[in-house]
Formats: sequence, C-alpha cells, structure tokens
Amino acid sequence: MKNNGKLESTFWALRLGLGATAFLAGADKFTNLLTNWEKYLAPPARKTLPVSKKTFMRGVGVVEMLVGLGILSPREKVASYAASAWLLAIAANLLLNENYDIAVRDINMAIAAFALAQLSTARDPENEDTELVEHSLRAV
Repeated sequence: MKNNGKLESTFWALRLGLGATAFLAGADKFTNLLTNWEKYLAPPARKTLPVSKKTFMRGVGVVEMLVGLGILSPREKVASYAASAWLLAIAANLLLNENYDIAVRDINMAIAAFALAQLSTARDPENEDTELVEHSLRAV
C-alpha cells in the first residue's frame, strides 16, 4: 500500500482527522467550549451513574484523549478499533437520548475509524511479508 499515493493519503487524512477530533472532543469535556456535554447523557445513564455528570464526562474526556493520542501514535490500528467501538457506544447513548442526528454522525465516524484500522492492517510491513509468502506458496 505504501506505493499507492491515494490509499496513503486516505490513511493519513483519516488518521489525523480522527485522532485530532477525538483528542479535542475529549479535552473539551473539561471546558465545555463546544457544547455542554452533560446534556447528551441518556436518562438511563444519568440514573445509574455512581458519580456526578460532570465527573463522568471528564472521565469520558480522558478516554477520548487517550484514544485520540493512540490513533496518532504508532499503535493506530488498535486505537482505531477502540475508537470504532467507543463511537458505537456513544451512538447508542445518543439514540437513547433521542439525539438521532448526532448518533448518525457518530456511527459514520465509527465506520471511518474501522476503515482506518483496516488501512493500518493493509499497510503493516509484517502483513505484506505474510501476503508475499502466501502468494509464493500458492504459486508453487
């Protein structure tokens, strides 16, 4: 994949976009400059939280910042799968809170994070060696 410029640019666009977005959204859980994040907690979640909504959202922020940093690190494949699962969990919460429009966006971001993980797998040098060996064995 490294020789294919279009796939490489797609990989980097997803990596930088998703990594930065996750990190910045996580950081904003401490400042609420973009929005008041607590309003997005579904009623069932609010009722069962063992901590305040503010404390919970700060915990969410820490997780999101770690996922964002993970996507930007050499461990982007694992972090991208984690981001995909995390975003689906957020979308489920948003559906329970009847924030359908935002839930759809998070589902799309989850798909993008999954695509990034798949691209990471495709560009992994060890994966390329395995594919070369398998191709050679099939040829024999």
